[in-house]
Amino acid sequence: MLPVCGVVLQAQWIADPGVDKLLQTSIDQVYNLEFDKAEGTLAEVVRLRPDHPAGFFFQAMVQWWRILCNYDDASQDDLFFRKLEIVIDMCDKRLDKNPDDITALFFKGGSVGFRGRLRANRGNWIGAANDGVVALPLVQKAYTLDPNNADVLLGMGIYNYYAEVIPDRYPIVKPLMIFFPSGDRKKGLAQLELATKNANYARVEAKYFLMQNYYLYEKNFARALEIARSLHASYPRNPLFHRYLGRTLVTNGLMDEANAVFTEIEELYVKKQTGYDLYDGREAYYYLGRYQFFAGRYPQALEYFYKSDELSRKLDKEGPSGFMSLANLQVGMIYDLQGKREHALQQYRKVLAMKEYENSHRDAKKYTEKPYGK
Repeated sequence: MLPVCGVVLQAQWIADPGVDKLLQTSIDQVYNLEFDKAEGTLAEVVRLRPDHPAGFFFQAMVQWWRILCNYDDASQDDLFFRKLEIVIDMCDKRLDKNPDDITALFFKGGSVGFRGRLRANRGNWIGAANDGVVALPLVQKAYTLDPNNADVLLGMGIYNYYAEVIPDRYPIVKPLMIFFPSGDRKKGLAQLELATKNANYARVEAKYFLMQNYYLYEKNFARALEIARSLHASYPRNPLFHRYLGRTLVTNGLMDEANAVFTEIEELYVKKQTGYDLYDGREAYYYLGRYQFFAGRYPQALEYFYKSDELSRKLDKEGPSGFMSLANLQVGMIYDLQGKREHALQQYRKVLAMKEYENSHRDAKKYTEKPYGK
């Protein structure tokens, strides 16, 4: 029990050590994509504590990771939303009895927040914003009641960081931000760092967000690699963490190690390991192609780039991706090195017809005027 501002609060985690251990085990199983095991463990948590939202919330997280492992299959979304609704209803009943119930504030805020994440991922920005309007006051109230609660810091850190970063990255979101307070990028990072060290339930999720933030926005590739190594070591069956390890190795110039990692990913993709899908295969083939390209093994590089391009054609339903554009650019460069100028020019024209990624248009124009390598 936590006395804060004269109010006695019940910590959001389960006080029973045996049940809490089951819950921690289930969290590890979820992140390691051991879905059947996680569902069995969580069924026991729910049986032992049917009054607590934690077991129900992490049952929804099993569904969340099922979606991430087969991202194009939106038919899984409704089940995820229904599972979250169970948690939200349970929390609402608790909040009717006690508006300061930090357990209910925490898990309702998390449930609404995850619903918003999926809506944003599906391009439903208005729905995501509406969920943000609901979730943010819940997280803020939990933080006010217990500012030292490291799990609550996850929600605060996510909001503070993305409220400053996302509107600049995605201008379509800017009009929606008038309904929200300003963010604080540095404060958000600091809060997420604290959550990675001290949170009970949210430690792994905080690490995941930090890794993305350092890689995508902060360009602190050394810190991103440090976190990626930690996540992959703890959850070696998680393909998302596996891919981030390969990416961060590339951005840190550790090409031999990156090639070994993407070789592993390609092998797991071919074996149809749980969670390793077309996205993992495409990325692995692309980076394996780059490695062979820089090693001067052009036939092998072409084979990998062709495979990456083939998977892009299956995945890129809304226009060519960066992987397709850059793979085709490098195929053209290889053709130039092989003296196949007409084939190279065809590739550069393809790239110029696609959306630009990482100066792909600039390079394609340059090599159209003067062959690569000359």
